[in-house]
Parts: sequence; C-alpha cells; structure tokens
Amino acid sequence: MARERKFTDEHLFQATKQMIIEDGYEAFTFSKLAAILHVSRGSIYKYYENKDELISEFLIYEMNRFLNDFKRLDKSGNFQTQFNLLIDFIFEQSSMNQVIEVIQQIPSNTTKRVEDNKSRLDEYHIDMYRQFQGLIDLGKEEQVIKNHLSSAVLLGMIFQTIAIPNHFNIPQEEWIASIKEILCYGMFKKD
Repeated sequence: MARERKFTDEHLFQATKQMIIEDGYEAFTFSKLAAILHVSRGSIYKYYENKDELISEFLIYEMNRFLNDFKRLDKSGNFQTQFNLLIDFIFEQSSMNQVIEVIQQIPSNTTKRVEDNKSRLDEYHIDMYRQFQGLIDLGKEEQVIKNHLSSAVLLGMIFQTIAIPNHFNIPQEEWIASIKEILCYGMFKKD
C-alpha cells in the first residue's frame, strides 16, 4: 500500500511562493521547503526530480490562478471602468510580478517536464497579454488612448507600475490612485 502524501499541492505551492518572494530562486532549496512543510526532503523528491520541476509546476499553478481570476473580472463597462478594475486587480496580485520574473531564471537545459512547463508558461504569458491587449484596443476604439502609441509600450508601463517601490510608505489607496492618475492623464499640468 502506498504511503499517503503528507502535504497538499496548495500547501506546497504556498510555501514555494513564500520562499521565492522572500529568498528568490537561487536560495530556494528542498531542505528549506521541507522544513517549512515539516516533511523530509525525500517526500518532495518523490514528486519532483529537482527544484526547477517544482518551481515550474508552481508557476503554472500561479499563472492559471491569475488568468482565471482575471477572466472573472467584470468586463462590461467602458474603457475607464475596465482600466480601473485592471489596475486594482494588478495591485491585488502584486506578487505575480516577482513570480513571473522567476520564469527567466529557470535553466533551459533541464528535464523534459521543465521544458514542457516552460512552453506552457510561454503560452500563458501570451494569453495574458492578449487579454490585456483587448483592453488597450477598447481604449483606442473609444478614442481614449492615442492610436499612435504602441500597445506593447502601454502594456509594459501598466505592468511595471507594480514594480515601482513605495519608499515613502504612501498609503496603498493613495499610491494606486496616483499611479492611475499618472497613467490616465500624465504628470504635466494642462494650461
């Protein structure tokens, strides 16, 4: 009779996320993860050959969750309404930016499972940008966004707002409102 698994995928992935955010990819080890989960390293190795397999599986889980949450957002309003929802959503999911950066750190010459997972992650990333591209297209259609501006630049700016450090500890609500205002109206006064 097979031994029962001592941790759920949910617990495993939450601990993985915590370690990636706090320590980064390079410092991630099965020893530290096992200590957090109160299991032996061997119990993790039963399911994952190495940390890249585990982390790539975790990334798929996170991207899937992120995209499903995004798909559930109400996309029935005008551009401004949807834009506000998107910015709020991105800040609610702010750790996703750190998680996505880990994808680039996983080496290419590893197991087939990791290679397959990385291909899936590329597809998810493209799907995410396609969905957000729809919002940019709506803004251009409603003539709220200047047509000559590159959608890639706009999307990059929107996503990079998460990475702006809040060194002065401005309250989150005020911080997000300021970013929305800058993205929507710029920082220069109109005469």
